[in-house]
Amino acid sequence: MTRNILILGASYGSLLATRLLMAGHSVTLVCTRGTADLINREGTRVGFPVRGVEGLVEVDSRTLPGALCASTPDRVDPASFDLVVLGMQEAQYGADGVRGLMARIAASRRPCLAIMNMPPLPYLERIGGLDIAALGSCYTDPSVWQGFDPSLVTLASPDPQAFRPADRTKNVLQVGLPTNFKAARFDSGEHTALLREFEADIDRSRLMHDGVELELPVRLKVHESAFVPLAKWPMLIAGNYRCIRPGGMVPIREAVHGSVRDSREVYDWVAGLCIRLGAAPSDLVPFEKYAAAAAGLGKPSSAARALAAGARQIERVDSLVQCIGRQYGRQSATLSHTVALVDERLRANHEGLIEEAVAA
Repeated sequence: MTRNILILGASYGSLLATRLLMAGHSVTLVCTRGTADLINREGTRVGFPVRGVEGLVEVDSRTLPGALCASTPDRVDPASFDLVVLGMQEAQYGADGVRGLMARIAASRRPCLAIMNMPPLPYLERIGGLDIAALGSCYTDPSVWQGFDPSLVTLASPDPQAFRPADRTKNVLQVGLPTNFKAARFDSGEHTALLREFEADIDRSRLMHDGVELELPVRLKVHESAFVPLAKWPMLIAGNYRCIRPGGMVPIREAVHGSVRDSREVYDWVAGLCIRLGAAPSDLVPFEKYAAAAAGLGKPSSAARALAAGARQIERVDSLVQCIGRQYGRQSATLSHTVALVDERLRANHEGLIEEAVAA
């Protein structure tokens, strides 16, 4: 059966969109007008590293069995879709146009799958035991999540690493680490069955490339545990946010392997917090497996690159994990140092923009 999927975010969202298009489904990407016009004219391109194939396999959406279109937020009716995928950076949901779309999504009561590093507040409500109101300060605009039914929101750990090549147009994405999206089930069996349908369809999909039928990496895996997506938290805190340094940034590989002892210590601290929330050890990824994957990540994290470029807002998973730890009377000196450093860099970026405006 062909399903209609709405994906907010045409950059990272185009990765999951490509796999759904390969499975024959229809996808609408929500983005800016310029990017929407580009995608509607030329489609998307996603480059995958495939075992046994030299170089990248670039997948052109126009050659796939599913149908793709792109739209601006104001032109979308979420009630006409089977699933909504939240693939934007957390700070973008409060932007003009997107905020209104979020309110319409909540009112439509469509099931929502987030592929964000920063978990939606309604998803955290499903975990239980957390003071959700106290976590709002970690979000750019927590009010955008008002009206969402927690039973209709779930999270997939955005483990696949991808980026837009600097020398390509905005409809091009390149996969750096081809791992899987690990999704937690919905509260509803009906909506979980929908995710499992997508999982099976993606698993069956194949791509013809140079006359050879290929299985592409990056799949959707659905888990019964609501805590499986939290496995990304130790990785983000031990690697991604520790790319941020007082004088600039370093690759994830160096952030993790520059001091393996410190990386392991904070990784295990975050993993222990996840277990305190209710995760089973089997829901998480052992440090050794993560460290081995991090050895191949030669670029700084997107958060570090954004700060270096002058961003005034980034996703604050570091601050969120610190706040959750405090609710359980736990603290990490390494994490506290990271949070303070990010706070300072954001403050400097904000003040720098103010100085530029005054000078102008």
